[in-house]
Amino acid sequence: MGKMDGKVALITGGARGQGRAHAVRLAEEGADIIITDICEQIEGVHYPLGTESDLAETTKLVEELGRKCLSYQADARDAERMREVTDEAVGVLGRLDTVVINHGIGLPHGTDPDSVEIWDTVIATNLSAVWRTVVATLPHLKAHGDGGSIIVTGSAASLVAIFNNAAYTSAKHGLIGLVKALAADLARDWIRVNAILPTNVNTTLFVNEYNMHRFCPDKENPTIDDMRFTAQSLNLQPIPWIEPEDVAHSVLYLASDDAKYVTGIALPVDAGMTIQPPGITPHLGARIGELEYQLRTNQ
Repeated sequence: MGKMDGKVALITGGARGQGRAHAVRLAEEGADIIITDICEQIEGVHYPLGTESDLAETTKLVEELGRKCLSYQADARDAERMREVTDEAVGVLGRLDTVVINHGIGLPHGTDPDSVEIWDTVIATNLSAVWRTVVATLPHLKAHGDGGSIIVTGSAASLVAIFNNAAYTSAKHGLIGLVKALAADLARDWIRVNAILPTNVNTTLFVNEYNMHRFCPDKENPTIDDMRFTAQSLNLQPIPWIEPEDVAHSVLYLASDDAKYVTGIALPVDAGMTIQPPGITPHLGARIGELEYQLRTNQ
């Protein structure tokens, strides 16, 4: 018997990465799945976003586990579209128990005039679209009277500042306030609302060519191994990043009855990143990474 038997979970940003890992993990425990993803490029984003083929692959992986999976191309910033696909999917699957709001973009910027447009894009995607997803799905979480779980993907940047990422840091900090407010508002309906705060995760959002250059400014042609040293300097535990499946285990916990009395929390899955002294930047991290490499090779 699985921990999610008889349950239905909706996951945004489900085409790949963390969203795919969450869909597979919840399906392994018996849930039927609804996944959404924008499946098109957002202007200014420096890495490729998920595609319709990625969405189809996630659907295939869930169905291979013997569970139902409905997938939709939908922009979470579009409240009407999110209501439409949620209504349609719940009409087919019969109920909704868990909502994992996982979509988000990383779009570094400075304080130049061009940053205003970037700010609007990141806040709209990483914060406002979370609220829109809640509004679209909440009637279905309430409808069956058995309660439910809303899980929001925050970040270590929900607790500490990230270099050259004012919009991302502000949006992720804002999610903590939103989670607490919703937890208070929905407790009497037995709907729990929590956030997960990962460190860097091995997905395209973080491990990409743009970030390789950003994290290793002194390297003309940085590699993933160069970036690995830099990223590891940001965590207390000696790892550069975690895997999507590592986050999915915590999603399962918060979605299941194991966490039936857990609401309003922000759960770090961050290898100790957020308890370090603040102020470590990727530029400093690059220096630390180089020193570590030199030390190891000299030994």
